[in-house]
Amino acid sequence: MEKVLVTGVSGYIGSHCAAELLKNGYSVKGSLRDLTKKNEVINGISKVANPKKNLEFCELDLMEDKGWEDAMSDCDHVLHVASPFPMAEPKDKESVIQPAVQGTERALKHAKEAGIKKIVITSSLVSMVGGNKVNHLNEKNWTDPEKDNISTYMKSKTLAEKVAWDWYKNQNDQKKLELTVINPGPVYGPTLTGNLEGSSMSFINQLMEGKMSALPNVQYVMSDVRDVAEIHVKSLSKPESNGRRLIVTTRESYSFINVAEILHLNGFIKKMPSKAPSFLLKTIGLFNNEVKGMLPFVDSKVTADTSLTEKIFNWKSRSLQEMIMDTAESIKLTKQL
Repeated sequence: MEKVLVTGVSGYIGSHCAAELLKNGYSVKGSLRDLTKKNEVINGISKVANPKKNLEFCELDLMEDKGWEDAMSDCDHVLHVASPFPMAEPKDKESVIQPAVQGTERALKHAKEAGIKKIVITSSLVSMVGGNKVNHLNEKNWTDPEKDNISTYMKSKTLAEKVAWDWYKNQNDQKKLELTVINPGPVYGPTLTGNLEGSSMSFINQLMEGKMSALPNVQYVMSDVRDVAEIHVKSLSKPESNGRRLIVTTRESYSFINVAEILHLNGFIKKMPSKAPSFLLKTIGLFNNEVKGMLPFVDSKVTADTSLTEKIFNWKSRSLQEMIMDTAESIKLTKQL
């Protein structure tokens, strides 16, 4: 049985990756910043997969070397999912950028030294879309991290992914560490651990609580956390995915209003929000860091080419309806516990 190290296993995507690995016959070693969270993770994963004796934990910090060598010593593959996700634009940008970049460097360095066969890194569509006039994205598109209208999160994901590809291409020995990068859009779907703090989860939660009376004019391709986890895991056994950036999103783009309509039609929200005037958002963004982080996407329509992912894995994205309904049901259930 092959063993996979999953960094950030307590996170929204990381917990689903661990569950998907277990369902596919792998054993999992999950990294946590704090081992006191392990029971929360076990309970969450147990909702959809049986950990048996195939789930263990280790303590790792993206900013420290301690523990990385031991963590990888008995593993075959790595899913590097851990990366800081600020809910608002941070005052100290380096507090987000440095852990993202250094964490990726550490994962690659120690994976190589441990003789790991393959590493799959979780990036994002934000490493493709920022600062570009292009709004139909494919694996050749890159965010320009030096542009003024780039949020700190966009910069952190772009720089971390660039570090990974530079490192991969500069390997000069015969025993190559294989790399695949996964690029999802905004991620929806059920939470396993009950944590509602991720941006998409928080957005749906606020809509359901009636805290969002107006929504920005943004159209974007969407992702389901179960699809994202599935492609992470399937990449481990698909050589065709080696050296590729894989977009895991819907083909079509959807607006925040579309999301609200699904919730409204199914009784999760009583009153439909209105469209927020863009000029007002830009003014608010001067003072509000959460709004500021959203400004690069206002008045944009982003679509993406998912054909490579579809072809390699014979895969099709879940529908927006399924994503949003399952997210809302998950939030409702979490609050009842």
